[in-house]
Amino acid sequence: MKKKFNYLLFFILMFSCSIVYGQKQISGSVSDDSGAPLSFVNIVEKGTTNGVITDENGNFTLDVANVPTVIILSFVGYATQEIDVDKGSSDLNFTMSEGVGLQEIEITGFRTVRSSTSTPLPIDMISSKELTATGQNSFDKALTYKIPSFNSVNTPVNDATSLLDPYEIRNMGPSRTLILINGKRKNTSALLYTQTSPGRGETGADISAIPQDAIERVEILRDGASAQYGSDAIAGVMNIILKKDARNGSVTFNGGITAEGDGETYGIALNNGAKLGKKGYANYTVDLSKREQANRPGVVDAEGEARDFRLESTEEAYQAILPVVEEFLSRKPDAGNINGSPETTAAKFAVNAGIPVSENSEFYANGAYVYKKVNSFANYRTPYWRTLDDFPYLADFFPAPGTPGGYDGYVPTFDGDLNDFNGTVGFRNTRNGWISDASFTIGGNEQTYLVRNSHNRNLTTTGVDEDGNPIYKYRENSPLVFDVGGTRFSHIVGNIDITRRLSDKIGIAFGSEFRSETFTIIEGTESSYEDGGPDSFSGNDPRNSGKFNRYNFGGYADIAVDITEDFLVNGTVRLEDYSDFGSAFVWKASSRYNIGDMTTVRASISTGFRAPLLHQIYTQKAQYSFVPGQGIQVGGLINNVSREARLLDLPELKAEKSTNLTVGLGLKPNRNLSFTVDYYNIAVEDRIILSSEIGGTEAGNTKLDEILTENNLSDLSFFVNALDTRTSGIDFVANYRGLKIGSIGTVGVNLSGNYTLQNERDGDVKNPALVEEAGQSVSNQTQEALFFTSRPLYKAILGLDFSIGKVAFSLNNTLFGPTTFRQQGLDQGLYTEFKPKLVTDLGASFALTDIITISGNVNNLLNVLPEWEFKKDDGATDVDLNNEAYLKNQSNLITFNQRYSQMTYDGYHFSQLGTLFNVSLNVKLK
Repeated sequence: MKKKFNYLLFFILMFSCSIVYGQKQISGSVSDDSGAPLSFVNIVEKGTTNGVITDENGNFTLDVANVPTVIILSFVGYATQEIDVDKGSSDLNFTMSEGVGLQEIEITGFRTVRSSTSTPLPIDMISSKELTATGQNSFDKALTYKIPSFNSVNTPVNDATSLLDPYEIRNMGPSRTLILINGKRKNTSALLYTQTSPGRGETGADISAIPQDAIERVEILRDGASAQYGSDAIAGVMNIILKKDARNGSVTFNGGITAEGDGETYGIALNNGAKLGKKGYANYTVDLSKREQANRPGVVDAEGEARDFRLESTEEAYQAILPVVEEFLSRKPDAGNINGSPETTAAKFAVNAGIPVSENSEFYANGAYVYKKVNSFANYRTPYWRTLDDFPYLADFFPAPGTPGGYDGYVPTFDGDLNDFNGTVGFRNTRNGWISDASFTIGGNEQTYLVRNSHNRNLTTTGVDEDGNPIYKYRENSPLVFDVGGTRFSHIVGNIDITRRLSDKIGIAFGSEFRSETFTIIEGTESSYEDGGPDSFSGNDPRNSGKFNRYNFGGYADIAVDITEDFLVNGTVRLEDYSDFGSAFVWKASSRYNIGDMTTVRASISTGFRAPLLHQIYTQKAQYSFVPGQGIQVGGLINNVSREARLLDLPELKAEKSTNLTVGLGLKPNRNLSFTVDYYNIAVEDRIILSSEIGGTEAGNTKLDEILTENNLSDLSFFVNALDTRTSGIDFVANYRGLKIGSIGTVGVNLSGNYTLQNERDGDVKNPALVEEAGQSVSNQTQEALFFTSRPLYKAILGLDFSIGKVAFSLNNTLFGPTTFRQQGLDQGLYTEFKPKLVTDLGASFALTDIITISGNVNNLLNVLPEWEFKKDDGATDVDLNNEAYLKNQSNLITFNQRYSQMTYDGYHFSQLGTLFNVSLNVKLK
């Protein structure tokens, strides 16, 4: 505690830094023709890049260098205005009228706003204030509790996956959501999810690495957008807009702890700005944080352990090992397992800058870098799992005086190092009505791993001793620390985007993109891959390592036409050519029709594609994985361009294709109330999956059996275009702002939700011939549950915001619907279902002074935990849900004998840590 108190004192002393600016201030509000406040309106001091956006009540405050001055109001779907301000004021009120906004034809920007009732596509817009108010300690978790169609998975297995949790929009997997920063493509992560959890076989950009204090707002387009943005935008697009403020800054100190007294968090974040010349800006953020380990292991079942680790499948062997297991568990009821939330240290940096070169042109740049260190653990190797009979040298490697044989097992540790960066430079120019934007973007992500406190158990010999006994290359000569290598992904992107408004009714856009991608598999040291490597995580073999590259070139054209004042039509086409798999042509059409002042009907239809990831094409490795009833086994993942793939006649990967349909309705009965509902239907053809584990055949004489035997593998898996799928559902958003509670204050109410109508395979599984002949399938019930039913069937969020003077309260209730898993090893007809749960978050903030605000959050106020139960299919007569012994046996299979009793081995969509307390102190630098 003394060490942590010293950290806090250090943070508090640091806030002695302050920056003072001389400036004048104007403030006011913006509303539409009906008097309803408009959020997210851009307000910019003309001739500069100094600007702000309006808050949820349409209010703004802008610091300007001098008055009189001219400010520009612009907003998607509304006519841009220039307004003369002749003196500083606090009561300026502006009204904006609907019209074709310039941003509606910028292909690098968004065409819609948070579930607006008058735009052709559905989008969520979330301000930085809303993200911070959630009290969540990472960007992806904050979005989970703000956007019903956005989900992020918490995994109980903390190896490589602990560096990045899988996330997705509309249950489509992380690789089908495109991430942009200021409208430019963000690089994907180097990590490929291979554990049996939602997101298996995919990856996405590391959005958790972005410091929240650097974000002005987030725009999430809930619609297919491949025609606008290219590959990956099948489910939607997330655009992260960075702050531009050059005149204001703040420093935030934060800390937190779980109700169990672990998982402590503490950190400091500085966001500040500076002018570049007279009219430019630079806004930068530095975020330093530390999260301690939180541990939630289950109480291990002795009978299950004894049956799994007995030497022979006999009752005598079971009775012989049971006392050994019981003695160990009497001292370590959780079998020494450590799982929950790993120790994580992170340093994040972001900068966003722009400077006018002339009245009509601007140079801009942004960049971000994050370093993240994660310390986690593999499953504890108990003394009856890794025995002295098999490995007599372990008592010397891992001595435990006072225990049987002086050896009590060991727990391998897993250290992960993540480096992620992105940067963009660009030039934007306006000439004769033409707006051109040329940019260059780089980005990369590297993840390297170190395994400690383990050993290599290999059987490779280098000869015999004088008594004729084999001399092993490793085993008793094994190191205890292993550099297992890692992976790296980088890209280089060039964009040219040109737009023009031909008239008040017509806008056009066209442009081009070149992208080069490189994926590198970093080899480990010899001891990390020889004969399976260390006991827990195998390193990258040089034969499977290397650097792999491809490039693509694409172009698009877009037109938006206001046929009448109420009827808007938009169309886009795009052609892309890839160096490895060929070309893709996609298109999109969308429309909006206003019925009076209160109702809007909107629709879109589009085609899309997703190029196979380089990770999916080239990853090949040995992998440790949990097999129910068999513990941890070593399987093989082979890539589709390998010798093994040729021997098995596996097809090369090709691009996924999609068709998206969205139909929506927007209602605005009065100035304070708005409501939108959207139906979506997404069909994907040739969906790429990581196959199920394919084992040997009964005959034992096929090429498949030969490869398994040669490489000492229990099974193998690979990527394949195996499925056609269809996903459909409904999104709804309802807002009521400014609800007055007498003379006390006002309440804002937001109710939003997502309901999945359909998420399933469409047609038969496309099995390669060899798999079909072996009587197996690349997609079994376990796999398909991960793809289709492991996400909440529905999710709803009810948020209340209440303000009284300097005090603000927020109450957020998130309902997670049921999810279904069919874990490998369960009896036919038996499955698990996580029950619907309501998670309540409470937040409060108090402005102590004009510059100091203190905030507190209690996340998961009622300490709600994931809870699952067994269920059975209709007609499954062999399944007895009333037999406790039977259910205990089945439960042991999928929780590794209760090590993972809370969440099983698959993970869930909210944390198993329970109630969390967070407090922050924000100091404005002015």
